[in-house]
Amino acid sequence: MNSFLKNYGSTLLLLAGLIIGGLLGVVLGENASVLRPVGNLFLNLIFVLVVPLVFFSVAQSMVVLRKNGVIGKVLGTAMGVFLAMSLITGIFTYALMSIWNPFTSVLGQGGVIDLSGGFLDEEVNIGDALVSAFTVNDFPLLLSREHLLPLIIFASLFGLSVALLGQKVPTVEKFVGEGSEVFMKMMDLLMKLAPIGIGCYFADTIGQLGGQIMGSYLQIFLVVSTACAVVFFVFYTLCALYCHIPLGKFWKEMIPSSATAVGTCSSAACMPVNMTAARKLGVEGQIADGVIPLGTNLHKDGSVINALAKILFALYFFGITPQGIGAAALIILLAVLQSAVVGAIPVGGMTGELLICAVLGLDPSFAATLMIIGTLCDIPATLINATGNLVAATLVQRLTARKA
Repeated sequence: MNSFLKNYGSTLLLLAGLIIGGLLGVVLGENASVLRPVGNLFLNLIFVLVVPLVFFSVAQSMVVLRKNGVIGKVLGTAMGVFLAMSLITGIFTYALMSIWNPFTSVLGQGGVIDLSGGFLDEEVNIGDALVSAFTVNDFPLLLSREHLLPLIIFASLFGLSVALLGQKVPTVEKFVGEGSEVFMKMMDLLMKLAPIGIGCYFADTIGQLGGQIMGSYLQIFLVVSTACAVVFFVFYTLCALYCHIPLGKFWKEMIPSSATAVGTCSSAACMPVNMTAARKLGVEGQIADGVIPLGTNLHKDGSVINALAKILFALYFFGITPQGIGAAALIILLAVLQSAVVGAIPVGGMTGELLICAVLGLDPSFAATLMIIGTLCDIPATLINATGNLVAATLVQRLTARKA
């Protein structure tokens, strides 16, 4: 029982906060706006941490690559596998959500939104939109939560430079590592207030929009869980066959990783189990020890599924129906990018939600609404995040062995 509460305590408290907040919103109606300042207070505390948290965590992840001996060896193959798996997952999920659409019930509830500079404004040149989304023209502009993608790129280059310089810059390397620890701890402390802060925000949202939106969240959970189930059983089976791994052996070694993911709700907690299972599936130790930690930070197919649900919810909420291959491609790309910045911890903050809001041109406070989806779908998404890295390791082994 103690272990269960330790692993799921924060998630259960957050769900309790959402339920209580939803009930208060239904009962109080528009009077629930009295709780709005409490929700906004929590959101503002989170917002001020986002920029330093993203910078230090992304830079530190690049330093870790060097320590794990990944840079210059299997990095290219691993990144290719991660991207391919995420894109396949994203394309399938987008198609599924186009057929089984749980978002139409929230169509137009939020009015009209200005997407100038966003990905989906048909009047904006795609090239200009991508430039503005990925870059800024002055360093101070990086220090804003509205420009998270440029910040991620800058932090990656900074961390990669520190990693390549190695012992020539020990002070900078130590600063990056300790800074990452400090801001992760600060976020962890603030997230303990999430049941109250998000609960109050949700109460105000339900009070303004009505209780019918709660049914949409249940439908989204069902479609996300279905997408995760198909990826888990069908896609991963095809990967095992491609790697010439007997299915009985493959699924036997998938059980510990799956159980750990569901039992802890943390993909980071699955790293030791995945490394052991990878070796049993014929993956070389060097590849397992490099690919799995790297994938834990950068490769999260479950988060891609979750992100697609959040993005489509946001678009339909503001009365925007995405159409055409171009819109689909940009939405899937945004989902893949969002998945790379989600922390490998239970309910890992609002960084991904803020990235979605920044790229789509939404008010950052809407991130709290998207976070509700992330919380509800956290367990199936974590299952795919964790087991996907084990599958990725077997694919990297197959591809690198083939090249040799």
